[in-house]
Amino acid sequence: MASLLLLLLSLSLVSFTLPTGDTHIAKRKSFEIIIGGGGNPPPSPSPEPEPEPEDCSPPPPPPPCPPAPQLPPPQRQRAPPKPPPKSRGQPPLPLVGFESPLLEKVFPVLKAFKKLVTRDPMLILKTWEGTDICNKYKYLGLECAIFPNTTDKALASIQFNGFNFGGDKLVLHNFLDKLDTVTIFHANSNDFLGSVPEVTNLKYLFELDLSNNKLTGDFPASVLKAKNLTFLDLRFNTFSGCVPPQVFNLDLDVLFINNNNLVQTLPSNLGSITALYLTFANNRFTGPIPASIGNIKFLQEVLFLNNSLTGCLPYQIGKLNRATVFDVGFNQLTGLIPYSFGCLAKMEQLNLARNKFYGTIPEIVCELSSLKNLSLSYNYFTQAGPKCRELIKRNILDVRMNCILDLPNQKMASECSTFFMQRQTCPDPKSMYLIPCGKNPNGVKLDQERLEAKEAQASSPVSYGVLNPDGVRNR
Repeated sequence: MASLLLLLLSLSLVSFTLPTGDTHIAKRKSFEIIIGGGGNPPPSPSPEPEPEPEDCSPPPPPPPCPPAPQLPPPQRQRAPPKPPPKSRGQPPLPLVGFESPLLEKVFPVLKAFKKLVTRDPMLILKTWEGTDICNKYKYLGLECAIFPNTTDKALASIQFNGFNFGGDKLVLHNFLDKLDTVTIFHANSNDFLGSVPEVTNLKYLFELDLSNNKLTGDFPASVLKAKNLTFLDLRFNTFSGCVPPQVFNLDLDVLFINNNNLVQTLPSNLGSITALYLTFANNRFTGPIPASIGNIKFLQEVLFLNNSLTGCLPYQIGKLNRATVFDVGFNQLTGLIPYSFGCLAKMEQLNLARNKFYGTIPEIVCELSSLKNLSLSYNYFTQAGPKCRELIKRNILDVRMNCILDLPNQKMASECSTFFMQRQTCPDPKSMYLIPCGKNPNGVKLDQERLEAKEAQASSPVSYGVLNPDGVRNR
């Protein structure tokens, strides 16, 4: 009888639909204990009853039933709490793992960084849950790729541009320097504090954008150890002091260091850099522009505006035959415009405004066929030839507030006279007439077709965008 009861109980359990997940595992375990997991042997079967003899007195009452066997505790007592404990004989529940050892290694770094962020207006870090770092719907701001020479996934890119992360202890130390598989770190427009950590071990890093944060201290010389770096954007911070000359030996395509508090003369090895785009604007650089600038053969745009540069422009600037933007506005530069500027065949935006340039505006410069804007305002120029006057009519050339007395909107004659009584001269005046591309300043014909094209309008140079804190975002 007891055996029959146990069998019925077991069959009733088998007929249930088992749930999924952790409950499934717990109930299945309970089920196994009921049908065979107990420590006591099953009760022996009852003997077969003897057949009743015919014509006999009524049978005696049947013997009392044997006691029911001891059943395991009710199943609800075995339901595991959350998280489930390791019960005897029950294996631990499997956790969701990492896709690679490299991701498992970086996981604590990400968790530590998350704790530093106390302001997350876009709720980016709400998505940083679990261990699936490479899921495009989780861990926003992170991107993965296959690590070189392996089949393992690794954290490859940090894209924090415009996230506005903040916190009283939000620093780059023990975060940036721990991301040794990262190739790109973009963090424009956040509130990172302190200095830039050592990045020697980031041998795969080739883009570093820390612009528009609250970073302080000396120029981060640690970037010199990032040998593969091609893009360096440190603008709109409060770095001070000098830029190490070794920075200009880096194989950079882009160097944006505008809008800091950098104070120094421009290093003589400026021309050693390989950059396409350079911005030094809105700092306190002093002294002349080095002649070596003419060696930057692939330079396309350079901004020196709003510093304290002095001296004369070197004629070697005329060697920048790929340049489209050259801006030295708002400085203390002086002297003539070098005739070599007539070699800047691709020049579109040429700004020499608000300096102390003087003399005649070279016609060879006004003949540049790609010019969209030539700003010479607030200087001391005295003459403008017919080709330059044609550009004035077309609103390409701005000569307001100079000393060209037959044109409107010029300085007072007395102010001009005072300047010329104490004007500075250039150390090598003959170099102002050198033309490295071999053009004849008196024989260059104006490219009328290009100049008069109605569709010719001002382009949008890349470098001017970096004069806004969140401009030229690289992603």
